[in-house]
Amino acid sequence: MLAVRPKTLSLSAAPVLVGAALSLHLGGGVYWPSLLAALLGALFIQVATNLHNDAVDFEKGADGPERLGPPRVTALGLVPVCAVKRAAWGCFLLAALAGLFLVLRGGWPILLLGLASIAAGWAYTGGRWPISHSPLGELFVLAFFGIGAVAGTVWLQMSQLPLAAMTCGVAMGLFAAAVLLVNNHRDASEDARNGRRTLAILAGEKGARRIYAALMLAPFVLLAALHWLMPWAEVWPAVGALPLAWKLIRAFPLAAGRDFNLILARTAQTQLLYGVLLSLGLSLS
Repeated sequence: MLAVRPKTLSLSAAPVLVGAALSLHLGGGVYWPSLLAALLGALFIQVATNLHNDAVDFEKGADGPERLGPPRVTALGLVPVCAVKRAAWGCFLLAALAGLFLVLRGGWPILLLGLASIAAGWAYTGGRWPISHSPLGELFVLAFFGIGAVAGTVWLQMSQLPLAAMTCGVAMGLFAAAVLLVNNHRDASEDARNGRRTLAILAGEKGARRIYAALMLAPFVLLAALHWLMPWAEVWPAVGALPLAWKLIRAFPLAAGRDFNLILARTAQTQLLYGVLLSLGLSLS
């Protein structure tokens, strides 16, 4: 469970929930077997990515004794690297099995999305040019934990891709990108010593603060775009997550070291709250 990182698994579940609620609101209904398979597939990909990250970072000499983030099982010697890698590939396989069912339902777009998601999960820390070592991590998170998850779920339910699905996907993905930014900002010093060039490192401390604030506030601005696309939809309940987002924006400049672990978890909770409130509004209107 330590290697799986359960506190952030809502990042993959919440967008699927929003996609299902949007489909229900637009009259596409909800086909529950597809929804369950999409949820399991998304969760298994995130778990596999976390496990692979745990093992590969240790092999590359990261996650040393100066690490500020939650401990890693391979670095602590709790589980052998080979066992963590086997678990990662097992989860990728389970995601692929769920994806086979979804391909029968959604066709080649779902096949491409599934293959790209698994490839990105491996490439986050794998290969010669890992995504985690570059400033592109937040962009990939936005694409797969936001747009891909919401739009893919809507496509499975409706075989259509309305603009509202893309908008909801961007909103959910921005929160997920904020989670990664917090993680990388916390680890900026260690990452820089290991040759990484993440967005947090390139932006610097002040730049990271501004980017985090923008990532946390933009989803609420996008509610206006959703209201314009669907004037009859109740999207404003999601504003209920704004006080928590604002509290975290205020706390970010004052945090240091392991304080960011709590901010990271609370950022994921903000996305979940936003997603649940948005889903309730869409489902009931």
